[in-house]
Formats: sequence, structure tokens, C-alpha cells
Amino acid sequence: MPAYTPPLRDMQFVLHEVLHVTDELKAMPAHADIDVDTINAVIEEGGKFAAEVIFPLNISGDEEGCVLDKTTHEVKTPTGFKDAYAKYVEGGWAALSCDPQYGGQGLPFVVNQCIYEMLNSANQAWTMYPGLSHGAYEALAAHGTDTQKTTYLPKLVSGEWTGTMCLTEPHCGTDLGLLRTKAEPQADGTYRLTGNKIFISAGEHDMAANIIHLVLARLPDAPKGSKGISLFAVPKFNVNADGSLGSRNPIYCGGLEHKMGIHGNATAQIVIDGAVGTLVGQPHKGLAAMFVMMNAARLGVGNQSLGLTEVAYQNALAYAKDRTQMRSLTGPKAKDKDADPIIVHPDVRKMLLTAKAYAEGGRALQIWCTLLLDKEHSHPDEKVRKDSGELVALLTPIVKAFITDNGHVSTNACMQVFGGHGFIKEWGMEQFTRDNRINLIYEGTNTIQSLDLLGRKILGNNGATLKKFGKLVGALVAEEGVNEKMSEFITPIAVLGEQLTKFTTEIGFKGFQNPDEVGAAAVDYLRVAGHFVFGYLFARMAQVALREIAAGNTDAFYLAKLQTARFYFAKLFPETATLMRTARAGSKVLMDTDAALA
Repeated sequence: MPAYTPPLRDMQFVLHEVLHVTDELKAMPAHADIDVDTINAVIEEGGKFAAEVIFPLNISGDEEGCVLDKTTHEVKTPTGFKDAYAKYVEGGWAALSCDPQYGGQGLPFVVNQCIYEMLNSANQAWTMYPGLSHGAYEALAAHGTDTQKTTYLPKLVSGEWTGTMCLTEPHCGTDLGLLRTKAEPQADGTYRLTGNKIFISAGEHDMAANIIHLVLARLPDAPKGSKGISLFAVPKFNVNADGSLGSRNPIYCGGLEHKMGIHGNATAQIVIDGAVGTLVGQPHKGLAAMFVMMNAARLGVGNQSLGLTEVAYQNALAYAKDRTQMRSLTGPKAKDKDADPIIVHPDVRKMLLTAKAYAEGGRALQIWCTLLLDKEHSHPDEKVRKDSGELVALLTPIVKAFITDNGHVSTNACMQVFGGHGFIKEWGMEQFTRDNRINLIYEGTNTIQSLDLLGRKILGNNGATLKKFGKLVGALVAEEGVNEKMSEFITPIAVLGEQLTKFTTEIGFKGFQNPDEVGAAAVDYLRVAGHFVFGYLFARMAQVALREIAAGNTDAFYLAKLQTARFYFAKLFPETATLMRTARAGSKVLMDTDAALA
């Protein structure tokens, strides 16, 4: 059976020693009173809930899965899921970073993201139920009418009701411009929606009294394509004027998908048969409203893979210390045993350190990105809000694609550490690998994220936002450039920064002549950019560790951080050279292949 220990020390290191989040929050009136002790206490309690309440349900939930009653269209979640959710609501976790106006606790997003990392480590399938609700809350808070906010937000904040996002249809996935669900206006100002949606995570379940579906649909006068999409709030149960639940709305689960992983989450086929809904935002502007939820979900999906990378690493490390196989190449290490623990073997260490580096780099990126979100939403200085928002937009596809790709590498590596036992269900490693695999696909495949990063976020504004990030790297290089002890961390990012500028210009010029060149380079480009961001953050973490060691701090944590950073720059970061070479190979070797693909 696997085990899980919340990584509180590393979270606290990033929060307080690297990013100094409480100093940043003091500039925001909404969070000025938040101190280190409060943040630590909240994440410690969140870690206990994750490890003690939902982690024990992970394997059993995977084995049992969800069950649909085709007569009533009701879905039963795995044993224990509903009770765990009741404890989650009772503990106030759903309200953690929501607006106090609607019953929220008003804590910053950065704290909420730490809680969700631990929940994802413990049980990704379970965590998706409240996670999607938080996205629905954000979309309605940003674009809902006063009536919608009054009706839905207090219940979503408390966790009494949950939410979903209903986008995908059988004939269209990412290309939402093809969707066919219709919305007919009614005399009372509501709409009647008809259509079919698929792959709706948490689309039906027994954990909450009501589910608020955010549904994309077309009005009768809608123009074709993505410019003709509107967003609607469609509750499972209609809500009476006094807030009580009324009649059952004809939006229901017609089937459950049989999936590779996340079996404990109900991935529903949703039938909409004249269901009553209300318009969210402006007609034909539904994508703008839905993107609030989609961007939140993309950050959340990156956090899912971060959580799985961490728990897979912890279990692989423990196994490698205990499992004995063969002798070390440099002679016996455990002389009192017939063989050495496999952790003495170089490639086992490489697999473990790969997962550790990707977990620690991903954690630093997630925490930094959500701190920027807090600044975008709550900082009193308009320029700070604008700059923070631009950086979040740049980083979002990297969080989603780079961290989930790394999660795929890491969970597979950790399963490999177990050898044949990794393939056996009882150890839990194959489940981490299966559960993680969806994260590269949903909320916009990683190729879509790559096209978004390169085509829209970078080339779309002639690299202006990338240059803003480059200035942060440049400031660190200027600060530590003459420090010999930092050179192994500073030199690689300084060199890559120069290469990336030239690389970006080259792809942009080729793409102007032939757009397929952007498509051919995008996936490789995102990984280069991801390493540039990770390299910057690892350099900052190494900077703190070196200062602590120089000051006489003997905590082994800092030496471990330095060793992990050295491994990252020596063994993982150099991937950028190959990626830039393959990207420069261009589109011809992909597109001029009709005979090969006949």
C-alpha cells in the first residue's frame, strides 16, 4: 500500500524564503493581515485532511469507480467519497479563497493552491469534484448577473452545491466553434437548452444537493464559429425564489465513460433536453466568460500532475531505500545483507531525482503563478495588476503543459523504480501513472497549450511579455553574475535567455511565411520555455540555500535543495539544446509526408 506525507517544509521554503509571500500580500488590503503562522497553520491542517481523509480512499475509489442508475440517471460515487466531501464542507475548505461577500474566508489564491496540490497527491479523482466547483464560482463571480451571484455563489462557496463546465460535444473537442447545443429564449427571460455534451468531469454525482452546470450553447441568431457561442447557468434542480430547490431540470447523465484512470470521478455524457438556463455574460460572448473557468482549470490540471509527481516520488524513494537487488558497481554498500538497496544504482537515482526535481520546480512555479494571480486581482497598483496578469497569461500554458508532461515522465520513472512490482495494482504506482495520463489531454491538449503559448502569448505581441519575464531573469543574472558559487545556476539561464530571443525571432519570421512552421515548432518551443522558467526558479532556490549555508545553517534541507538544483541543470535542463534543434528542423519533414502516411 502506498503512503503520503504532505511536503510542508518545501512549501514553506518556497512561500516564505524564496517568494516572501507575506511581504507581497501586505501590499494588498484584502490580504494585509495574513502572516506566516496563519499560512503555515492552514496548509498543515489541509495536509492532514488530504493524508488522513481522502488518501485512504484513493485505491478503493479507483477499484470501485462510479455507478450510474440508468433509470433515475443518478450516479453513486465510490464508498467514502460522499462522507469525505461532507467533512470537507464542514471544515470550510470549499470557502477558503472565496469572497467573504458570499460566505468565503477570503484567503489568498496562493494558499488555496497549496491545499489543492496535497489533495491531488492524495486523491485526484475525488479532488476534481470541489476543484471544478471553484472554477464555476470564479466564472460566475466575474460574469454572472446579480441574481445569479445571489442564487448560486453562496451555495458554491459553502460547498453545498457543486459546479461543472459543459463544453465538449461528441463531434467537437477543442474546436468549440463547431458546437451545436441550442438555447431558445423564453418569455420570462430564461432559455431552454437542448443538446449533448461528453467528457463532463463530475457531471453527475451524489455528493451535493445540486449541481450548477455552466453550458456553452448557441442562440437562434448566433453567427457561425466561436463568435456565436453563449454561456448559460443550468442547474440540476431549478432554484425557487426563496433559494430552495424546485423541480428537476431535464439535464441529466445519459452514460459514464469507462476510462483509463480517475475512475472515482464521474466523467459523464450529459443529455440536455429542454433544460432551463440563464445567460451568463453577454450574448455570443460565452467563450470570454468561460475562459475564466478554463484558465483556472488549466492551472488546476498542472497542479494535479504536480500532486501525482510528489506522491509517486515519495513512494519510489521509500521503495528504493528498502528493496535490495545486486551490488553497487563500486563495491558492496550494505555489507550485512546479500545485496544492496537499489538506491545505490546510478540510474535508479536518476529516476528518483528526475521526479524530485520536477516536483520541486513545479511547486515553485505553481506557487509563484498563483501569487501573481493574487496580485492581478487584489493589488492596489494598476500597473502591478496589469504586469502580473500578463505574466499569468504567459505562464498558464506552461503550467498546464510542462508540468503535466513532466508528471508523465516522473510517474513512469517512479513506477519503473519498482520494477515488476510497479506494474502490480496493490503498490499504487500504476494508478498514479494512469490517473496522470489524462492531464496531458483535457482542458486543452498540450499541443493546444503550445500553440497558445507560441502563437498567441509570444508571437501575438511580438514577444513583449516574454521580454518582461526576461527582465526578471536578467535582474537575477546581474545580481549573482559575479558570484562563483552561483555560476552553475546562473550561466545556463543567461545563455538560454540569449538563445531563446534568437530562437523566437527565427520561428516568428518562418511562421510569417508559412504558419505550419509555428505548428511544427510549438511543442518543442514550450518545453524550452518551460525549462527557462524552471531554471530561473531553481536558481532563486539555490540562491537562498547557498545564503543559508554560508550563514552557518546546518539544516540538511538546504544541501538537498542544492543537490537537486545541480542535478536539474546537469541532467534535465540540457534538453533545451536538442529541442531547439528539432524545432529548427521545420515543417517540411512533417507535412511533405503524404506517401509515408498513405
